[in-house]
This record gives sequence, structure tokens and C-alpha cells, in this order.
Amino acid sequence: MTGMVCLGAIAGAFGVRGEVRLKSFAARPEDIAAYGPLYTEDGARRFEIALTGRAKGTLTARLSGVASREAAEALRGTTLHVPREVLPALPEDEFYHADLLGLPVFDTGGAPLGRVRAVHDHGAGDLLEIHAPGHSGTVLLPFTRATVPTVDLAAGRIVADPPDGLFPDPKAG
Repeated sequence: MTGMVCLGAIAGAFGVRGEVRLKSFAARPEDIAAYGPLYTEDGARRFEIALTGRAKGTLTARLSGVASREAAEALRGTTLHVPREVLPALPEDEFYHADLLGLPVFDTGGAPLGRVRAVHDHGAGDLLEIHAPGHSGTVLLPFTRATVPTVDLAAGRIVADPPDGLFPDPKAG
């Protein structure tokens, strides 16, 4: 649970004075400005952020050091991150996606199923994308209490009870 967590991405320039259109990944989009400075993924740049409004499904904002449309447009696609430790603690049974990435997944009998490669949210509920060893693709596991009864961040593991046939049979050749 260390490192940086992605909170947003720059969608492009807004206006001619260096404002940007900002996609926020925070539960409440406006909260992106409440976590302090935002950093590029590599940590090379640091931005103070001031929200200025909304435009076409995004927030608009001023970023420190960005004073022209050209500078704002050059940042298009840049992801914005904060240190994990500045995020608030969550209630029990709620998790930051970043905390789940890379965790090993075991079935209820203790057999390894794979590792969490990504967490997807398409609006109907989260899905864990799991890379299963010896399998060329990945498996999408619904992230519900029924299929994932245990997430133990302290132990660094997930216990899953997937539907039959979802994971490749290790005995099959």
C-alpha cells in the first residue's frame, strides 16, 4: 500500500490561458483538488491544482506552471498521481483499486488462481482482471462478496470462490 495512486488525467486544453480539461477518478470528482499537489506518473513534475469549473463531462482547472494553451495541450493524456498515504482510510470492505493490484488470488481451498492485473469498473460493478499462471489470457472475476469473500490487505492476499469453469482447469492439457 505504498507508492503513487492515479487520481486523474488531463484530457486537453480548455480556453487560451492554460486551463486544462481534467478527468477525475476520485469518488467525488471535485475531491481531486483536496489531496494536495498532483504528480506526473514518473514524479518528474508537480502541480498545484485550482478547479475552475466543468466542461463536457470533465472538470476545468488551472495547474501551476501551465500558462498557455500550448503548454496545456502538451499535457494531454498525462496522468496525475498522489502519494498513497494522503488518501483517507476507507471503511471496512471498501478498497482502493491500487491496493488490489498485484495481490495473489487463491481459491477457498488455498490453490493459487493468479494475480490481480487490473480492476475494471464499467458501471455494473467492479471486475478483477486476474492473470492465471499457465494461461495465455486473463480471467474477469466479479468483485462481489459472493465471488470474493476475503480481501486481506494485511496478509497481501485475496480468497475467491469463482463460478465453476471460470478459471482454466490446471489438470487439462
